[in-house]
Amino acid sequence: MIFQQSLTLTTKGRGTYSITAQIEQLIRQSGIQIGLCHVFIQHTSASLIITENADPAVRHDLETILQRLAPDADPTYRHDYEGDDDMSAHVRCMLTHTELTIPVTRGQSVLGTWQGVYVYEHRIGQFQRQLTVTIYGEY
Repeated sequence: MIFQQSLTLTTKGRGTYSITAQIEQLIRQSGIQIGLCHVFIQHTSASLIITENADPAVRHDLETILQRLAPDADPTYRHDYEGDDDMSAHVRCMLTHTELTIPVTRGQSVLGTWQGVYVYEHRIGQFQRQLTVTIYGEY
């Protein structure tokens, strides 16, 4: 069986936004007991990550590293139509993920104790982010 639902998330600037609870709720709503949950974000300047959910310093440190790897306003960037964070956001997205797949067992995700699912907004402004969650498996 297949279950699919769209999610919309409003971000308020660069950073991570937990969607773990929404994913868990959709898995329960699907009724699927064993299978896979696929999450896809429909953007090139925001991404998906699974990372530690207990210590926010981890997500802060990830941002520090991405600032080094893909700084805003790099003078060598050609693509800056939407501002200083435009091209850096695309690079950050490429370095992370636009899709994730999570196993489902007994009607729940099989995330580890310290894992959470996050939308990682790479732009500075406020945006509406669209996601598609597809859960497939057996009841």
